[in-house]
Amino acid sequence: MDNEINWLYYENEAKKNGYKIICGVDEAGRGPLAGPVYAAAVILKDNQLIEGVNDSKKLSEKKREELFDKIINEALDFSIACVSEKEIDELNILNATYLAMKRAVEGLKVKPDFALIDGNRMPPLSIDGETIIKGDAKSASIAAASILAKVSRDRYMLEMAEKYPQYQFGKHKGYGTKLHYEMLDKYGESDIHRKTFLKTWYAKK
Repeated sequence: MDNEINWLYYENEAKKNGYKIICGVDEAGRGPLAGPVYAAAVILKDNQLIEGVNDSKKLSEKKREELFDKIINEALDFSIACVSEKEIDELNILNATYLAMKRAVEGLKVKPDFALIDGNRMPPLSIDGETIIKGDAKSASIAAASILAKVSRDRYMLEMAEKYPQYQFGKHKGYGTKLHYEMLDKYGESDIHRKTFLKTWYAKK
């Protein structure tokens, strides 16, 4: 962890304001053309810092995998949820992301009374909370949630790579890379593509 950052600042501020159980919440997979959006919620033990936890985007895939096991074994509680590509098409990605976050928080066995949310908009939760821009680089519990969400989604897309080998999901995880668009041109869309994300591709056809 970056020792210059007070990783528990937001958690401790919430406790100073009278909240007892704080969860950090983050999502993964808002941008891809295929697959679900994932979210995770993590409750750390009091003053807990899990060694190595950082913004998932700053960590290698190998490091994220190692930390995934560490977090689920050491945190007080965690929950991982997703919203399918079909729900994304029905709801739009913003509302689908909120729903994934809501499902993650509601899936916690230990019930939090405050949520720290990565981003600048609050999902519709039944508890109080605070949004933190780039929260995954500032809050220990959000950083832990970012790792759980990212690893869970990547693992799912690797399963989809076996089911739909022609799209090479293992290489791009569903994001709109040059390779992914080439595979779409060659094979058309699959069952797990987000139709509302393919408008530019449809327009070219």
